[in-house]
Formats: sequence, structure tokens, C-alpha cells
Amino acid sequence: MTNENHFCYLYLTCEDKNEAQKITQTLLEKHLIACAKFLPVDCKFWWEEAITCGKEILVIMESRLDLFDEIEKVIAQLHSYETFVLEAIPVSRVSKKATEWMNEQLTTRKS
Repeated sequence: MTNENHFCYLYLTCEDKNEAQKITQTLLEKHLIACAKFLPVDCKFWWEEAITCGKEILVIMESRLDLFDEIEKVIAQLHSYETFVLEAIPVSRVSKKATEWMNEQLTTRKS
């Protein structure tokens, strides 16, 4: 398997849909992700020594593992959270047509 085929799902939570749209639009324009999906989520987490509740937008993005560092840098420039969480989950198999499409989208990269 070549490096181009080490696909992953990236999970990122954003403060709201506007922030999620801004971040994913930039990542798409740079061909760092091939797709983004948005889900509203309720969340609970530790922050500043207290349990906090909130509503966020969970963004699920399709990309390649080798692009993670570059994606993280772009998100760091655009995200409102002091500490955002970006997680990569490797994908073990992808259908042939989807693999071709993903490779096409992620190789037309712009800086």
C-alpha cells in the first residue's frame, strides 16, 4: 500500500457551524481533505478544573494520514479554541472508486 492510500477519518469539534464551515472550506481549497461532514453534538468535558457542558459541531473529514501535520497547522490558525482536539482514525479499506476519487482530490494540492 502506498502512502497515498493511507486514508483516515479526522474528527474535530468546533464552537459552531460557521467555524466548522470556515475551517473545512480552507482545508478543501488546499486539497488537504476530500470531504467534510457536520454533526451537532452535546458534550461534557473537563475544562479549567470543572466539568463543562456544551453544544458543538463535530466535523468528520476524509483525508490521508501523511497530511495530518499540515492540516493541524491550518486548523491552529483558524480555530477559536485554545486547545482544540484533532484526532485521526486510520481506515483499513476503501472501495476502489472511492480510493481513486480520494487520491485525485488529495493530489491536486495547493499551498
